[in-house]
Amino acid sequence: MAEPVFRVLEISVTGAVRTLGPRIAYYGLENIPATGGAVIAINHTSYIDWVPAAIAVYRRGRRLRFMIKSEMLDVKIVAFLMRGCDMIPVDRRAGGGAYAVAVQRLREGELVAVYPEATISRSFELKDFKTGAVRMAREAGVPMIPMIVWGAHRMWTKDHPKKLFRNRVPITAIVGEPLRPTDSVEQTDAALREAMTELLQRAQLGYPHPAGEYWVPRRLGGSAPTLAEAKLLDEAELAERARQQAERSQREA
Repeated sequence: MAEPVFRVLEISVTGAVRTLGPRIAYYGLENIPATGGAVIAINHTSYIDWVPAAIAVYRRGRRLRFMIKSEMLDVKIVAFLMRGCDMIPVDRRAGGGAYAVAVQRLREGELVAVYPEATISRSFELKDFKTGAVRMAREAGVPMIPMIVWGAHRMWTKDHPKKLFRNRVPITAIVGEPLRPTDSVEQTDAALREAMTELLQRAQLGYPHPAGEYWVPRRLGGSAPTLAEAKLLDEAELAERARQQAERSQREA
């Protein structure tokens, strides 16, 4: 557990949460293995849902290796932390290298965090899953640990201003029982989604959801986009990103 940069980050983040941040309730931490590799599959509603996930693992005396988009290496402080914490950069145009690194880390006994939805869910419901989490767990021969973080999207999510400091919102983090991959990627993916759906509903059950709030899913009386509406927003965002990239390429040509 040396890794001085990681240690400083652990102390800083846990201290900031205690002093300034949200009230996080953890359940099922015993489901995080004390030793050995595992894929930690986390839902994705916020830019900061990694914080409760990482602290949950830290409370078990483990460290979580996140797969982070390689563009973040352009930000000097983030690049320093990524390298110091041995995170796994992902080039979205060629993700095979990151996938191979993740499988190797799992075989070496590490815990690797994966967001099966890939990007933030604007509806705050579970989006369609990518199969990377399942495939790497099968290839490395390790279990998958479903985890749900609920409430972090109230502090910082897409399309809404961030509210990070002196914000004592409640956050729930629930860790489910380990799932062993089967011979079928489809069956394993379905089992993972079922487990995460059940945990999400459990997290929401005792959580207050004021009617009309932007962070409350539509089915719970809020004003968040439906899954279908959120998909259209995602597509528009991708189209705009592609347009901007094309303009940059033209200027540089």
